[in-house]
Amino acid sequence: MTGSSKVMSPCEALERVRAWQASGKKVVFSNGCFDLLHAGHVEYLTAARKLGDVLVIGLNSDASVRRLKGPSRPVCCETDRATVLSALEVVDLLTLFDEDTPEELIGTLLPDILVKGADWAVERIAGARAVLEHGGAVLTLPLLEGRSTSGIIEKIIQLSSQSAHCSGTI
Repeated sequence: MTGSSKVMSPCEALERVRAWQASGKKVVFSNGCFDLLHAGHVEYLTAARKLGDVLVIGLNSDASVRRLKGPSRPVCCETDRATVLSALEVVDLLTLFDEDTPEELIGTLLPDILVKGADWAVERIAGARAVLEHGGAVLTLPLLEGRSTSGIIEKIIQLSSQSAHCSGTI
């Protein structure tokens, strides 16, 4: 995977989460594809980290991203995405999951706070039920308007096609 000590297997992540919780730390969990990291991601992750003492990220594997987003995704492989995310100061631990949702991972880790973007209704958030039944909280955070990986990809495609069209007219 990567050389970062923040990137762990789900089993290692469970040990670390339990140790943090045993020492009284509040564990915040969020997840996503994080294909092309942008300002919206950074603001979201920074706000999520402020909700507790440590921030754990569940990162969709490449296979999971392909099933969710289509055959042209991810743009960046899981190793690169993990490297970039784990380099962020606000991220304390990162683990990959191969399923379509992190429900099983969340049910195992049982964070104190589960966080997603405000575009998710709490009842639709994978793992919410397990966290709530365990006495935790499920929260949504506002998203930075106009920032999305899909939007960035669309803009690149649009600019690329404009460039290709223009290069034929000299």
